[in-house]
Amino acid sequence: MSLLAPPLSLYIHMPWCVKKCPYCDFNSHGLRSEPPPYDNYIDHLLADLDADRSDFAAALEGRSIISIFFGGGTPSLFAPELIERLLDGVRERLPLPDDAEITLETNPGTVEHGRFDGYLAAGINRISFGIQSFDDDKLKRLGRIHSASEAEAAVKSAQDAGYRNINLDLMYALPQQQLDGALTDVARAVALQPTHISHYQLTLEPNTAFAANPPPLPDDDHAWAMQEACEQALAAAGYGQYEISAYAQPDRRCAHNLNYWRFGDYLGIGAGAHGKISDAASGQVHRRWKSRLPKAYMDAGGGPARIGGDSVVSAAELPFEYMLNALRLVDGVPSEDFTARTGLMPETIARALTAGRQRGWLMDDPQKLHTTPLGQRFLNDVIASFMD
Repeated sequence: MSLLAPPLSLYIHMPWCVKKCPYCDFNSHGLRSEPPPYDNYIDHLLADLDADRSDFAAALEGRSIISIFFGGGTPSLFAPELIERLLDGVRERLPLPDDAEITLETNPGTVEHGRFDGYLAAGINRISFGIQSFDDDKLKRLGRIHSASEAEAAVKSAQDAGYRNINLDLMYALPQQQLDGALTDVARAVALQPTHISHYQLTLEPNTAFAANPPPLPDDDHAWAMQEACEQALAAAGYGQYEISAYAQPDRRCAHNLNYWRFGDYLGIGAGAHGKISDAASGQVHRRWKSRLPKAYMDAGGGPARIGGDSVVSAAELPFEYMLNALRLVDGVPSEDFTARTGLMPETIARALTAGRQRGWLMDDPQKLHTTPLGQRFLNDVIASFMD
C-alpha cells in the first residue's frame, strides 16, 4: 500500500477555561483558586513538539506547516507575549510560511481591551469567537460567561485592531429555542460582518452536565427547520456553505479545518491533543493523542509519558475514517484523493459507493465523492456504510 504525504497542520491545545460549560465534552478544565502555570505550559508544548518531530522525523522531512489552530479550553487566557514565544519556537523547529493561517479560539468574556493588538503582532492572523448565541437568556442556559453586548464589543475590538479574518461560532436548537430566535442569532452575527460563521446544532454529549440533566431541546423536526432556514439566511447574506456546519464569504474558507476534512495530516501538541501523520515510506497512517490531564502532561516533561496513546489505522478502518471527514464537505472531494490519502485502491469502496448511489445518498459522479442533499441529512448513515 502506498500513499502520498498530504498537507500538514499543527493543532495546539490550551486546556484551561474560566469554567466548564454544561454542554462541553472537550478536554477543558475550569480555573481553580491557583492560577494555571501558563508560562511553564509553553515550555512543555515546545518539548512536546520536539519529541514528536523526533518520533516522526522521516514522515515530516521536507514538509511545511500550512496552518496552526489554537484550541481549548480558552486559548485567549494566554497573554499575547506567551503566544508569541510559542510561535517563535514553532518557527525555529518547522518551516512555517508567512501566509500560513494561524487561528486563535477566543471567548468574548476573557479578552481584555488591547489584547487583540498583541495577538496580531504575535502572528495570529485569524480569530474564532465562541459566541454561541446573541440571546442573554440562552447564553445563561449554556453556561457562557459573556453577554450578547460583550460578544459584539469583542468582535468590534478585534476588527478595530486590524483583524479581517474572523469566525463566529453559533449554535442552534438551544433549550426552548424557537425558529425566530435561531434566525435572530444569524442576523446579529451577519450584522458584524465576520468572514466565516460556524453554525452547528447543540447536541447532548456523553459525560457532560447536559447529558446527566438534559434541558428541554427542540425535537428533530424543529431542529431541521432551524437548520434549513438559517442556511437560507446565511446564503442570502453571502455566506456559502462548504461543510455541514461551516459557511464562509468568498475565499475565506478555513484552511485548517479543510485540511482535517480532506484527510490531511496534523501534529497535535498539548494536553489531550490529537494528531494524524501519514508515513509515505511505510504506507501507514498514524494517530497519536496526548495525556488529557494538564498536570500529568506537564509532569512528563516532554517524555513518553505525555503520550496518551498511539495507533496505526488499519486498512479495514481507513475507508470509514476517510469518509468521516471527506463527506462532510458539501462539494465533496476528488475521487482520486481516496487512494492518495489512504493508499487503498478504489475497488475497496466500490460496493459501498454503489449502494449509496442507489439509495440516493451519493451523487453519481465518477470524478468526485460527494453526498446529495438527502445524503447530507442522513450523513451518519452514509458514513456508517463504509465501516465494512
